Amino acid sequence: MTIGFTGSLFFTSRSTTLPFSALDTGSSPSPESLIVLQDVALSVAKFRKRLVVTLAGANLEKKLSMADIESSTDEIERKADEEIISFGKIESGNENQHSPGKRKKCGGWKLASLLLVNQGLATLAFFGVGVNLVLLLTRVLDQDNAVAANNVSKWTGTVYLCSLIGAFLSDSYWGRYLTCAIFQLILVLGLGLLSFASWFFLISPTGCGDGMKLCNTPSLVGVVMFYLSIYLIALGYGGHQPTVATLGADQFDDSNPNAVISKAAFFSSFYFALNVGSLFSNTILVYYEDSGKWTLGFLVSFGAAIIALLLYLSGTSRYRYVKASGNPLPRVAQVFVAAYRKWGVTPATVDALYEVEGTESAIKGSRKILHSNDFKFLDKAATITSMDLRGPNNPWKLCTVTQVEEAKCVLKMLPIWLCTIIYSVIFTQMASLFVEQGDVMASKLKNFRIPAASMSAFDICSVLIWTGVYRHVVVPVSRSLTGNPKGLTELQRMGTGLIIGMIAMVAAGVTEIQRLKSVSPGSKKSSLSIFWQVPQYVLVGASEVFMYVGQLEFFNGQAPDGIKSFGSSLCMASMSLGNYVSSLLINIVMEVTTRDGGPGWIPDDLNDGHLDRFYFLIAGLTAVDFIIYVYCAKWYNGINLDTSENGIQLEEQQKEVLASLMS
Repeated sequence: MTIGFTGSLFFTSRSTTLPFSALDTGSSPSPESLIVLQDVALSVAKFRKRLVVTLAGANLEKKLSMADIESSTDEIERKADEEIISFGKIESGNENQHSPGKRKKCGGWKLASLLLVNQGLATLAFFGVGVNLVLLLTRVLDQDNAVAANNVSKWTGTVYLCSLIGAFLSDSYWGRYLTCAIFQLILVLGLGLLSFASWFFLISPTGCGDGMKLCNTPSLVGVVMFYLSIYLIALGYGGHQPTVATLGADQFDDSNPNAVISKAAFFSSFYFALNVGSLFSNTILVYYEDSGKWTLGFLVSFGAAIIALLLYLSGTSRYRYVKASGNPLPRVAQVFVAAYRKWGVTPATVDALYEVEGTESAIKGSRKILHSNDFKFLDKAATITSMDLRGPNNPWKLCTVTQVEEAKCVLKMLPIWLCTIIYSVIFTQMASLFVEQGDVMASKLKNFRIPAASMSAFDICSVLIWTGVYRHVVVPVSRSLTGNPKGLTELQRMGTGLIIGMIAMVAAGVTEIQRLKSVSPGSKKSSLSIFWQVPQYVLVGASEVFMYVGQLEFFNGQAPDGIKSFGSSLCMASMSLGNYVSSLLINIVMEVTTRDGGPGWIPDDLNDGHLDRFYFLIAGLTAVDFIIYVYCAKWYNGINLDTSENGIQLEEQQKEVLASLMS
C-alpha cells in the first residue's frame, strides 16, 4: 500500500510555531497519528483559532496560503478537513475500512495473531492425518512399504501443488479473505468425510491397524471414500496455507516504517505457530492412531478444523483487505507476446520506455517497479514505436515498465525456486521413510511403545528452539559481522538450510547402517533404539528454520504486489515438486536395484535392503544442488519498488517546510 502523499501539520499563532510531527526522526507519520492530527485540526478550527496547514507530498496540488487565513473560519475548517482526509487515504482493496473512523480497528498484530492461531489449529488438523498416513496405508489398506511411501509422497505433493490454485484465485479473483474461507471449508468437509469413512468402512474390527491386530480388507466404497477425503484435505489445506500467510502480512501497513520488521517477525511466528499446531498431532494424536484408535484421531482433527474456521470468520469485520489484482497470467503473457512482436526493435533507453503517469501503476492495487537491467530483451515490450502511437493502446503490443518488471521478477525467482526442490525431497522423508525406518527399530520404553511417527516431535521441538536461537543469537552475531540489519539475507539463510539438510541425510544414512548391524537373523526389528533417529530429526528441524522461513520471506518480499500470494505459494510448490521428485527417485532406485532378482534398496522388509544408500544418494544430490544454488544466488538481483525515491523526496520536503516555518 502507498500513501497518496506525505506531509506535516502545524498550528501557528503570531509568536509560536508548534510542529505536531517528529520530522527530525526522518520518518513519515503513521495512519494513527494522521487521525489524531485531523481531530486536533478540526477542534482548533471550531474554536476559531488561526490555522495554517502545510502538507508536503508528491500529489499535493495546493497549499493553504496566508490569504486563506483571512477567509472565514468555516472555509478554513472545510479545507483542512479535505486536505487531512486526503492525507490519510491509503491505497487498498477496501476503501471503507481505511476511513478515518475505522482505520484504527483494522489489521495490526491483534488480527495477525488471530490468523496465527487459525494456522496452528489448521495445521494440527492436517497433520493429524498426514503424520501417520504411511502407517495407515500399510496397516489398514495393506500396502507395501515402497508403494505406501510413494502414495504419501504423491498425496503430500498434491497438498502443496494445490497451494498454487489457492494463490492464483487469491491474487486474481477472490482476494485473500474469501480464498482462505472457502479452502478452510473444503478442509473441514474432507476431515468430516475421512472420520465417517474410518468409522464405518475402514477400521474393522475396532482397534485394528495397531501393528498387531490385522484389519479386514476394506470395501471398494471405503477405499473410494478414503481417497476422496484425503485429497479434499489436500486441496483445502494446500489452498489455505499460503493465502493465510499473505493475509497475515497484509495486516501490517506498508506506509508504516515498522511494517518491514513486523512482517519479518510475523513470518517467523507463522512457522512457529505451524509447528506448535503439529506438535500435538505428532505426540498425542499419533499415539492414539498408532494404537488403533484412528477414528478418534480423525475426529479430533475434524473438531480443530471447525474451531479454526470459526475463529477465522470472527475477524471478518476487522481484517485489512487487499483487492485482487486480476489474472496475472495474461499480464505476463502480454509482455512476452509484445516483446516477440518487436523482436527486431532495439530496446529504448530507460527514460524512453513506456510507463503511465502518476504514482500508481497500471496494475490495479500494485506499486510501480523501477526498471532493471535483467532480461533486457523484454524491454522491447515497453519500447514505443510509431505503430504504437496509432490508435488506442494495446497491452499485447505495448506494456508498461512495471508490467515488464513483473514478468522479469517471475523469471528471476524461478532458478532460486528450482534449487529449493531438492531440499523438499529431504523434508518429505520424515513423513515416509523416516517413519518406516523407525517402525523396525526398538521402540519400547519399559512398557510404553513409542510410535515411530511421533519421533517427528523432535523435529518440531528443534524448529521451536532454533526459531528462538536464530532471532536472539544468529541474527545479532551475523548482524555484527555483515552489517545487514537482518543478519543473514534470505538467500544466505536458504543456503544454510540446504547444508544442514544435507548433513541430516548423512546422519540418517549412518543410523540405518547401525540399525542393519543390530538386526538378529530371522528378526523383523532391529535391537537398535529408535532414539538413534533423534539427530536426523533435529537437523531437519534446524534446516527448516533457515530454509522454509527464509523462503517465505524471500518469495513474499520479492514478488510484485499483484502476485503476493503466488510468491508465498512458491514455498509450498517447492514442497510439492519435492514430493514428486522423491517418488520418482524411489521408482528409479527400485527399478535399477531390483534387476536380476535383487531385493532393491527399499524392499518390503527393510532388513534386506539398503535404505542407507538412498539417504546418501539424496545427500549427494543436495551437494550438487547447493553448488548450483550459490551461482544462482550470486546472479540474482532483487525487486526495486518505486518507493524509496519518493520517500527521500517527501522527507526533504518535510524538512524544508519545517525550516521555513521555524525561520
